[in-house]
Amino acid sequence: MRGDSNGVLSCQERERLEEEFTEARTRGRNLSRLRQLTAAERARLEEREESALTRLRNHDAEHGCGR
Repeated sequence: MRGDSNGVLSCQERERLEEEFTEARTRGRNLSRLRQLTAAERARLEEREESALTRLRNHDAEHGCGR
């Protein structure tokens, strides 16, 4: 863990997992705005987002650094 400018402890791994989840969610939203997605594409994007969220939740449960 490290401190940020506010003096709050943060976990670098949690930050990385949050970024991974946010990127997966944003990518799915952006692609669906650009064009009609196939069912397979939509399923892959949803799986990627759910997987990232699961890793984040598991990290919080194991590490106890959730906010």
